[in-house]
Amino acid sequence: MTKFSIIAPIYNEIGNIPELYIRIRDVMDQVGESWELIMVDDGSQDGSTDLIRDLKIKDSRVRPVIFARNFGHQIAVTAGLDYSKGDAVVIIDSDLQDPPELIEEMINKWREGYEVIYAVRSEREGETWFKELTASIFYRLIYRITDVNIPLDTGDFRLLDRKVVDVMMKMRERHRFLRGMSVWVGFKQTGVKYKRAARFTGETKYPLRKMLKFATDAVTSFSYFPLQVSMYLGFVSAGISILAIPVVILFRASGSQAFFGQATTLISVLFLGGVQLISLGILGEYIGRVYDEAKGRPLYIVSEGPDDD
Repeated sequence: MTKFSIIAPIYNEIGNIPELYIRIRDVMDQVGESWELIMVDDGSQDGSTDLIRDLKIKDSRVRPVIFARNFGHQIAVTAGLDYSKGDAVVIIDSDLQDPPELIEEMINKWREGYEVIYAVRSEREGETWFKELTASIFYRLIYRITDVNIPLDTGDFRLLDRKVVDVMMKMRERHRFLRGMSVWVGFKQTGVKYKRAARFTGETKYPLRKMLKFATDAVTSFSYFPLQVSMYLGFVSAGISILAIPVVILFRASGSQAFFGQATTLISVLFLGGVQLISLGILGEYIGRVYDEAKGRPLYIVSEGPDDD
C-alpha cells in the first residue's frame, strides 16, 4: 500500500519538471515511506508529455496521467485525486512557487491527527503589485460572501487524508473550486505558513482572464450572493420609483420644469434596463452551470493512464 501520493498538474512546464521531480524525490526519500508522484499532463504542447514519460521509465514511482486535451487546472488535480492510492495525498503546483520541502511539515501535522493541512502564504516573491492586490481582494471577497469559511491566503497546496479524498471524489461538479470543496467537507483542519517563491521558470498559467473565471466558479459554487444582489437592486429600483412618484407630482403641480422633457425618462429607462441586464447575466451564469451539469459529460478524458505500457 502506498503511503503518500503527490499530485502535480502539468501544463507546458518543461523547464520546471526536472527540478520539481528532484526536490520532491529528495523530500519524500527523507520521509522514508512509500510514495508516488502523479503528474497529470493537461494537454501540454512544449514537450512536457515526453519528459514525464521519460521520468516514468527512470523511476517507477512517477505515474503519468496524460489528458487527451487541455481540461484545466482544477480538473487535472481532480484526475490526480481519482488515480491516487496513498493514505495521504498532497496537491502541489508544478511551477515551484510552493516549496516541496514544506510537505514534510504537512506530514508531521497529519501524523498528529489533522486530516486537511493547507499551506498559508505569509509572503509572496516575484509578483507584481497588481497581482498581489487582486489576489488579496479575491481571497477576502470569497471569505466574506461564500457559505464556507475558506482560510485567507491559501491555494491548492495542501495535504488531504484518504477519508477526505474519498469524499471529494464523490463530488463530480464540473465548475470546481477545490480549495473550497476541501473546506466544505469538514474534518480536522489546520494550516502551516510559508513564504511563496517566485516562479522557477516560465510564465504564469493564470492570466487575468482565467483568474476572473476562477473567481466566478468559486462564487457560484459556494454562494447565492450574486442572485441576492440582483434582488436587492430590484428592491432599490422599485423603492426609488415609489418615492419619486409624489415628488414628480408635487413638482408638476407647482409648475416646475424639472421633470419635463425626454432626458429624465431616458435616464430612468437606461438605469432600469442596466439593472435588468445585469440581473439576467448573473442568472444566466447559474443556469449555464446547471446546463453543464445536466449534460453529464465526463470531467476529463485520459489518453494514457499511469498503468499503460
